[in-house]
Amino acid sequence: MQAMYLMVTAVLGMQQPIVPRVVVPALAHAQAALQELDALGALDALDGLDALDAHDALDALDALDALDALDALDALDALDAVPAVPAVHVVDTWDAGALQDGQDPTDSLWRAARRAFNRGDYASAAKLYGDLSRRYPDATRAGDALYWAAFALYKNDNLDRARGLILTQQQRYPKVATRRDGEALLARIQTALAKQGDAEAAAWVNEHAQPAQPAQPAQPAQPAQPAQPVLARGCPDEDDEDDVRVAALNGLLQMDATNALPILKKVLAKRDACSAGLRRKAVFIVSQKRGGETEDILLDVARYDPDSDVRQQAVFWLSQVGSDRAVTALDSILRSTTDPELREKALFSLSQIHNDRAAQILRDYATNERAPGEAREKAIFWLGQQHSPENATFLRGLYVKLTVEDLKEKVIFSLSQMGGADNARWLMDIALNEREPVEMRKKALFWVGQSGGNLDQLTGLYDRMQNQDMKEQLIFVYSQRHEPAALDQLIRIAKTEQDKELRKKAIFWLGQSHDPRAAQVLLEIINP
Repeated sequence: MQAMYLMVTAVLGMQQPIVPRVVVPALAHAQAALQELDALGALDALDGLDALDAHDALDALDALDALDALDALDALDALDAVPAVPAVHVVDTWDAGALQDGQDPTDSLWRAARRAFNRGDYASAAKLYGDLSRRYPDATRAGDALYWAAFALYKNDNLDRARGLILTQQQRYPKVATRRDGEALLARIQTALAKQGDAEAAAWVNEHAQPAQPAQPAQPAQPAQPAQPVLARGCPDEDDEDDVRVAALNGLLQMDATNALPILKKVLAKRDACSAGLRRKAVFIVSQKRGGETEDILLDVARYDPDSDVRQQAVFWLSQVGSDRAVTALDSILRSTTDPELREKALFSLSQIHNDRAAQILRDYATNERAPGEAREKAIFWLGQQHSPENATFLRGLYVKLTVEDLKEKVIFSLSQMGGADNARWLMDIALNEREPVEMRKKALFWVGQSGGNLDQLTGLYDRMQNQDMKEQLIFVYSQRHEPAALDQLIRIAKTEQDKELRKKAIFWLGQSHDPRAAQVLLEIINP
């Protein structure tokens, strides 16, 4: 009966869909967080191993939630202010032809202009879009055509004509779909012209970079009649202004950083909720200029801005300053803040400042039993991303002092990512230590296998292991290795293991292999 049972298992194993092998996340995932910061959760993919019994060790990778805060980001929301090509309205206007009547006389011009633009023939595209708006000024597409003609001229550095078309669009077609995109494009055009010495453009950039003045209360229309109450409006128009103003600020910083910083400081001095989005974008623009004043501005925002997101962006960019003052400020924020996301940003920023003091702050925080557990996990994770002997020694010593399994897990994971012979031996010692909890042993064994641990040593462990769970974990580890010796071990277990459940697992993993030897073994089990 047992033979029949194993034969069925083998058949099913051969029919199973191929299970993708686990890919070990490279250190580059963590490093890339600083650049894209849409990083940040790359290792979450390994959570899929939860489905493979005993591999929930990979939950340790939740430490990379820190990278979600980087929304690497949402911190770069500021970049939305100066779009090269306005994606949303591009679709709305370019696809408008599908919604128009088949006899619309603008169809052929619109399509020809679009084809020219797509192939990079901006001169032809500008002419065709311009022809459309001149010949059919009342057509639905006329206003959008002016925008695209201006954009094509801008791409060809014909800035004066491009500016004229955008101004025409604003005057004649104030409700056109590409109005906001036109405003942002105008800011880019004016910036480029200002750099070329255009005084009018420079004045425009200066004017639009200034913070908006508070709205004046409405006056009664008729003096003889009582004034009507003014209704709360929130911030309905701020997004429209923000795109243009941030583009202007960015342009001013490029052409005259000395004049731009005082204006940016005025923007960041605002404290109303309506200006929070503008302040977030202003933080990014400030961060692009290096110098002592930039550091002062970021430190002030990180400490005193009332909006959590604005503070987080300032803390993130402090990691690029890297000075002793920045380290001191980040340490203070880390110890005093009650905002979990701000705390995570501070931990990340400290991890990106490569000096002894910043590393020691992280080590002290990881040891601090009064600190929140999740924040300590993040500190442990980031220590693991700095491949220093001091951090490795610290983490191995920290492990024996910890009593919380989640923290112990993070230490195992971090050491596995650091690599090195000493860490590999330490992981193997944990796996073999019968006084350790089985789950910790399994996690250590898993990461030994994933980090390229000695296969001869791993195959020799199977017969020495007495614990059923650990043997199952070893079978899985063998299945994730590509060396012929790993397949040999699976074949041996499938043929000779006395425990039916262990044989079934070995047979299952053989069924996922593309090696002809595995197929032959399965056929032999089916037809003994």
